[in-house]
Amino acid sequence: MRDDHPTVREVRAHPPAAPQTRVSAAWLREVAFRAGADDVGFVPVDTPGLEVDLEHARTALPRARTYVAFCVRMNRDNVRSPLRSVANTEFHQALDGAEEVGHRLALALQDAGHRVVHPASAFPQEMDDFPGRGWVVSHKLVAQAAGLGRIGIHRNVIHPRFGNFILLGTVVADFEVDEPTGPTDFNPCLECKLCVAACPVGAIGKEGSFDFVACYTHNYREFMSGFTDWVETVVESTDREDYRKRVTKGESASMWQSLAFKPNYKAAYCMAACPAGSDVIGPFLADRKGFLADVVKPLQDKEEPVYVVPGSAAEDHVRKRFPHKEVRQVSNGL
Repeated sequence: MRDDHPTVREVRAHPPAAPQTRVSAAWLREVAFRAGADDVGFVPVDTPGLEVDLEHARTALPRARTYVAFCVRMNRDNVRSPLRSVANTEFHQALDGAEEVGHRLALALQDAGHRVVHPASAFPQEMDDFPGRGWVVSHKLVAQAAGLGRIGIHRNVIHPRFGNFILLGTVVADFEVDEPTGPTDFNPCLECKLCVAACPVGAIGKEGSFDFVACYTHNYREFMSGFTDWVETVVESTDREDYRKRVTKGESASMWQSLAFKPNYKAAYCMAACPAGSDVIGPFLADRKGFLADVVKPLQDKEEPVYVVPGSAAEDHVRKRFPHKEVRQVSNGL
């Protein structure tokens, strides 16, 4: 190292103050809100129940000590629309917002002298081991531990105020917080089972079970392995006419759209139908029949392709419960 280098001389003449190893919860909350978060919480990375993420968090940031969990609100009516372009526009915009909040928060903490990383709220992920674990932090588990809500029977985090119309993010930091937050003292989930009624593939059981494969196969058709299955279909098709027998023009256009404008979810109807949260529940309490007619029934009545593994419980569910929806047998790559 050159001792006479201007940068070296400058820093040695005016060394930066050592960052605090323990920060104020009030200060951290203010920084998060200034960054654009709608709510925030913070827990140690070694909090019981979060062991599954500890190794990954400390791979991303070796001296990781705290998760700063935050959420951003979504426009409910966009998510509830049976028009997938309207709903996916909201998912994309809110995800961009969550990434911006995480980025601004990380920079603010960095400017205060701390080491921080901001893993993606959704994508990109570590795909080297796909279909194994690709995410760095389990945002839902961290958010729940930090008091941003509880996971409902549809497996989404429900915020006590904003309901499940939120997207989550996490910043991993090298400091401790003087007053960590903790879980909420109740689960906002009403167990009304509207998510059960709305799900086109029957992924959510009335008794609380969850069929991950059924949800993944349909809702993530234009993500990861659904895309891989489509590529394999292209490769296996003998010619243009054979491909057109296997894939409709609409499906080809939809896959192009996902490649060009970010992947599109096929359903997320469980989120759309959920009436939980103090800011959300009013119309449901005032007129349940009207809520069902305005929100749930349009999703149930929508004529659309539903992607299922051949011979699965999901296929049986679609044929029995939604005979007007088109069953599309596919491989999910799992």
